[in-house]
Amino acid sequence: MDQDYERRLLRQINLQNLPAEARLTKCESVTCSPVSVKSGDRFIPTRAGSNWSINFHYANENCRSPTQNPKAKDANSDSGKDTLAYAALLRNELLGAAIESVSDLHTDERRRAVCTHDSHGLFRYTVHTKRVPFDSDNEVSPYSLSPLTNKSHKLLRSPRKPARKISKIPFKVLDAPELQDDFYLNLVDWSAGNLLSVGLGACVYLWSACTSQVTRLCDLSVDGDSVTSVCWNERGSLVAVGTHKGYVQIWDATGGRKLTSLEGHSARVGALAWNGEQLSSGSRDRVILQRDVRTPPSAERRLQGHRQEVCGLKWSPDHQHLASGGNDNKVLVWNSSSLLPIQQYSDHLAAVKAIAWSPHQHGLLASGGGTADRCLRFWNTLTGQALQSTDTGSQVCNLAWSKHANELAMSPDGEAIVTGAGDETLRFWNIFSKTRCTKESKSVLNLFTRIR
Repeated sequence: MDQDYERRLLRQINLQNLPAEARLTKCESVTCSPVSVKSGDRFIPTRAGSNWSINFHYANENCRSPTQNPKAKDANSDSGKDTLAYAALLRNELLGAAIESVSDLHTDERRRAVCTHDSHGLFRYTVHTKRVPFDSDNEVSPYSLSPLTNKSHKLLRSPRKPARKISKIPFKVLDAPELQDDFYLNLVDWSAGNLLSVGLGACVYLWSACTSQVTRLCDLSVDGDSVTSVCWNERGSLVAVGTHKGYVQIWDATGGRKLTSLEGHSARVGALAWNGEQLSSGSRDRVILQRDVRTPPSAERRLQGHRQEVCGLKWSPDHQHLASGGNDNKVLVWNSSSLLPIQQYSDHLAAVKAIAWSPHQHGLLASGGGTADRCLRFWNTLTGQALQSTDTGSQVCNLAWSKHANELAMSPDGEAIVTGAGDETLRFWNIFSKTRCTKESKSVLNLFTRIR
């Protein structure tokens, strides 16, 4: 007989002959297996149902202090939320956890996070895992091309954060007499220097958000003209003013003087967009003119593609593409050298005035339609594909992307928006905070996942 086997057998016989109290004391001093299976001359403990991956994870993570555990600090960050969602997805697919939302994961963690020496169940032999019964909802359709279960699909579709509560009361209201109630005009713009330019009738006024001081920049009534659009350059030093007679004037906001007046349009100029030292203007005459303010007015490029009034213009953040919207319900994309549009989107059912490029996702363009359309649409200009459409319930008059979050805003600091209404008022709304930073997505295939 093998000596080791004989020694173990004698030890077990001696243990069985001990009194019950002594046997209990002896059992506590050594590791006992309440559930075991005899296989030949060996006693193998039953570890069926032990979640080894989860137990080892908690053994390493939960015993750390909050300052030593980086996940505890970044639980509310985007990376922390991505980590939790990924962990829940792995549990669903590998361990059959049937987690349908990230909140279920938090509940499960709080229930089991007891940090004692052997509370993680690494060396427990009894089965503590709750078996998930067969559920038809968890069964994958034979026609599905996805390798994930239905529970995992519900997890990926579950909201990862509560919707932001937006105040329905503006924090500031300014009177704006003679503010024209015209959908096609762009009469309000906020500069990088925190100055608000507003076109009221024949005048352009500047309002300082820092001092609340109001100054009049220009008055076109002497020429029998009126303001139809205003637009600041990127540095916030120059203001372009489009007029009803088709002129484009460039004004120095600091000195309060007119630098130049550009001709070329035969109807009102309702859309303006700066691209460095170049200025694009769109008119009711269906033409887009591009001019460099440093060169003579004769050096201009004429872009013709819309069949009705051009009412929306925006340059991309990389200064390479211009997006235009018109009363012909179309969105056109132009590059910096061609005289013909390189892309055309015709899904809108009404005029497209609201246009905005995302500063977070390269090639992502948003556009909004008028009363008969009411939709906010997103386009991947890298592939020319439509991404998603959302019915807003109302005509979309303007769009702007926040600098600090991947959402919509208008103010230069990304915290507030200003709206002009037909009741001749300007209303300011607190929407966003600066706690979230801009992060460029690394994948061009993931252009819409961070949009709400």
